[in-house]
Amino acid sequence: MQLELAQLRPAPWQPDGPRPAMAGCFACFARGQRGRGRAGEPAWAGAALVRGDRRVVGTAAIAGVAGAPYEPGMLALREGPLLAAALRALPEAPEVLIANATARDHPRGAGLAMHLGAEMDLPSVGVTDRALVAIGMEPGPERGAASPVLLGGAEVARAVRTAQGARPLVVHPGWRTDLDTAVALVLAACRGRRTPEPLRRARSAARSLRAERSPA
Repeated sequence: MQLELAQLRPAPWQPDGPRPAMAGCFACFARGQRGRGRAGEPAWAGAALVRGDRRVVGTAAIAGVAGAPYEPGMLALREGPLLAAALRALPEAPEVLIANATARDHPRGAGLAMHLGAEMDLPSVGVTDRALVAIGMEPGPERGAASPVLLGGAEVARAVRTAQGARPLVVHPGWRTDLDTAVALVLAACRGRRTPEPLRRARSAARSLRAERSPA
């Protein structure tokens, strides 16, 4: 499925303005676990919808289980259904979604950020701390500085400095988004922080539910 998805070139999405309503999603697992993650272990997913004026419309969090063991490059099987459920629990549908995952920076060319966008029929962007299999250079020190992240000579992502003095993020264009659009969306969503606001809020929602539901 990933190989087939990587071959698709759907019509690119163009946002109506610089700050469309963006939903972030994030999944987490129980603290203190050792070894590789397993199928069926407890999991929590959060989602947050932020409007273009940076107003938080709503958040959602759900409890569930991991759909598969942890395996690099197969994150969609492990987290995908939970993230989709959290996104569908939001009070309104977003215009675009952002996930803590890669897209074309992937052994088969279609990481979770792309897979989730296709499944939800929404334009998508991935954000990670580092590249998965691609290689890139450190961008300049100023906010907004970017450098290409290459895989097989093709630019599949960009390393972007989202805040002055902070470590860069790797921004991945996913389903129906291109590099320039993905970078612009992430920078607009960062609100002076390193992490985009929708993703930060989604992470907080998932972790808060984990703290509430986990045994003491």
